[in-house]
Amino acid sequence: AGGCGACVVLISKYDPATDEVTEFSASSCLTLVGSLNHCSVTTSEGIGNTRDGYHPVQQRLAGFHASQCGFCTPGMCMSIFSSLVKADKPGTTTAGDHAPPPGFSKLTCAEAEHAVSGNLCRCTGYRPILDACKSFAADVDLEDLGLNSFWKKGTDRADVGKLPEYSSGSVCTFPEFLKSEIKGQMNDVPAAIAGEDGWYHPRSIQELHSLFDSNWFDENSVKIVASNTGAGVYKDQDLYDKYIDIKGIAELSVIDRNSKGLEIGAAVSISKAIEVFSDGTPVFRKIASHLSKVASPFVRNTATVGGNVIMAQRLQFPSDIATVLLAAGSTVTIQTASKMLCLTLDEFLEQPPCDAKTILLSIFVPDWGSDNVIFETSRVAPRPFGNAVSYVNSAFLARTSGDGASGELIIEDICLAFGAYGVDHTTRARKVEEFLKGQSVSAPVILEAVRLLKDTIMPSEGTTHPEYRVSLAVSFLFSFLSSLGNNQIEPAKAIAPNGSCANGSMNGQVASEDLQIRSRQELVFNDEYKPVGKPITKSGAELQASG
Repeated sequence: AGGCGACVVLISKYDPATDEVTEFSASSCLTLVGSLNHCSVTTSEGIGNTRDGYHPVQQRLAGFHASQCGFCTPGMCMSIFSSLVKADKPGTTTAGDHAPPPGFSKLTCAEAEHAVSGNLCRCTGYRPILDACKSFAADVDLEDLGLNSFWKKGTDRADVGKLPEYSSGSVCTFPEFLKSEIKGQMNDVPAAIAGEDGWYHPRSIQELHSLFDSNWFDENSVKIVASNTGAGVYKDQDLYDKYIDIKGIAELSVIDRNSKGLEIGAAVSISKAIEVFSDGTPVFRKIASHLSKVASPFVRNTATVGGNVIMAQRLQFPSDIATVLLAAGSTVTIQTASKMLCLTLDEFLEQPPCDAKTILLSIFVPDWGSDNVIFETSRVAPRPFGNAVSYVNSAFLARTSGDGASGELIIEDICLAFGAYGVDHTTRARKVEEFLKGQSVSAPVILEAVRLLKDTIMPSEGTTHPEYRVSLAVSFLFSFLSSLGNNQIEPAKAIAPNGSCANGSMNGQVASEDLQIRSRQELVFNDEYKPVGKPITKSGAELQASG
């Protein structure tokens, strides 16, 4: 559940105090109805249908031949639509402040490509789907888009005027009657934590503890949820009579940024955390970049940072977030039945699994600045843009001294975290850390570090591909240490990736995830078997796109 994106919808929330609507995509198979109180839900039929006419997203998906069986198409449609809504929101500056050309949105090609990064397609292939996404991007070269039924490839001029016209704000995502209903209830005294429908809404940690102390609380029939996305991973255990929704507890949603670092409440969504980390030091930006490969956009929008870490601690979930935050020296604040504790993240993960009444309040990530600190994260998974659990993930943070230019770089302190390779939780390679402290990086040092690491990384019995996972962990460490000592360690022969110049500034690495996908089609037209080979839109494709 939650892994394919076929059931993506747009959820909108309204804040009567600021008169603002916020929209985000979510997987409807994971979303509990109780959490949608006062929300507006827009489905694929809601943006276009046979009665009111189709939306340009649906028409372009059909015209670019981007729908075959139709199973995934409504979800694709809503993922693209949600990206458009987000990009075109007044006040966003993704593509600068100026308005995009008529017929386009503020989306960039790179953002358009990532719009459907969590949606799995089973039969069409992604090239035509990406063409439909990119057709909305202001910086697209329309000539590069593939075969479609809007212009004849090679002879007609590609022109945005030939595409179904798009204009932002044409769909109302939050109806006025719902706004006035919410405004009308603003002055009502909030009901005591409710619960007639089995859904409890504590507003503070005190209220939550009073629920824990009540005689009906039983951890086998009551589930504490912030957004319930964990049910997609642990499906069999999802049978509960009552829910305690902790999203309304203000203490769990704090975001506090100061000179010491960044504190994030446990109920802050992963998407929000990415936003906050992106606007910070190199270490924070690296964390943001890694977090954007966790799950998929419509899961990250609702899934919480705290929920992910708790699953890693309690259910041995192979978490990327725990690995990255551990290496960054994070601490957690937890509330047990009797007291509040502050622990380092590795102490927390090594404790026996928390009981149901232990609440993770917040996570603090120190600000390392950028002087003499090198931070690197890696993961390998079946799919590179998230939506797949890692085979191995790692995060390394080193404090160095000395001048790399003169050739002597000493490792003062180092943290090497590895996870997801078949262990209970993320662990530190402490033997390797102890060995590397005080060393300057050279080939013999790297060799010894790799030998020590091989003895440390031990996938447990029954883990799939154990040798592969060990070799991945070794390669992550090797790459990291080589980059620290790249002035001293002369490669015997410079290898040129993809024919680029060997002594260029790329340092022998190709940043493949930042390269745009090229989906150009070269076609030879032939009238011999007319109409076979003509780009005729499949009948029913718009129906499929509208759900």
